Amino acid sequence: MLKQPAGVLAGVLLAFAQGGEAKPIAFANGTTVMAEYGAGTMEETQAFYAPYYWLSLGGGWLRTESDIDGRTREIRYLRANYLVQRWNLDDAQANVFAWGGLGSASGNTFRGNRLDRNVGLQVDYETRRIYAALMSDLHESSAYSQRIDTLQLGFAPYPHDYKDLATWFVLQARSYTGGLYRGVEWAALVRLFKGGAWVEAGVTAQGKPQLMMMFNF
Repeated sequence: MLKQPAGVLAGVLLAFAQGGEAKPIAFANGTTVMAEYGAGTMEETQAFYAPYYWLSLGGGWLRTESDIDGRTREIRYLRANYLVQRWNLDDAQANVFAWGGLGSASGNTFRGNRLDRNVGLQVDYETRRIYAALMSDLHESSAYSQRIDTLQLGFAPYPHDYKDLATWFVLQARSYTGGLYRGVEWAALVRLFKGGAWVEAGVTAQGKPQLMMMFNF
């Protein structure tokens, strides 16, 4: 893993963490709060604190509802996020993140609560004008296994600095396992952020709204 002094990384992250893609670690000694709403498919909230630039700890709540047969799952979990690798390039940055955690799950297709196991991976590359990101998030227990894979491609019509209002146009492709959705869910999104505040909104190809808000402080 590429190590750099925390003070240097904090400055770099302030410039890039609010770029094209949400990241599970913003910067050292920072807190990230996120909420996402995908109509009829998933809702999620998360809160993480990063004691170091390469590690954050926290938890979240995830609710999924099948677009096929109406099955629901509700998961509360604790999780650790780890920066596996970072490349600081000329006017660009690339990252690999991994995470894992445990939680408690309930649903309408099984009785009681089950121990949920969560693992995931994110790879992203971004400049001040373009980015690409791929994320895979797996939850499984003795009663189910579901994975959400998300690919995002984004374009910024103008370059921006951390303190400026940034605008991104994003194309998202998302697939679900575990009987949640058939095929690939496509969405067109507009993302606005300034400083540590981030809002993303759009619609899927089926006309369903999607909304995400994130705050780093």
